Amino acid sequence: MPKAYWIFNATITDPDTYRKYVERDGEAFAKYGARFLVRGGDAVVVEGSARARHVIIEFENLAVARACYDSPEYQAASVFRRAGAVTDLIIVEGVT
Repeated sequence: MPKAYWIFNATITDPDTYRKYVERDGEAFAKYGARFLVRGGDAVVVEGSARARHVIIEFENLAVARACYDSPEYQAASVFRRAGAVTDLIIVEGVT
């Protein structure tokens, strides 16, 4: 079964509120075995447009990635993400 990834792009509009998300999201990520591959860092837009912050998180498979997103732990944290940033988040299956 292939790995799955959250691909997350954000423009933070309220750093204090967004920080509350970051303080709370770790519980869900630990519970579902998430592994951060990209977390911020310098980025160069070579085509199109992009938000200011980029995160890629690896999960065991698509079902686990989706379960993490749907979990009560993540949904409770995500309230602060939605209030403190404009975001795009997709969950995608990797190659086999």
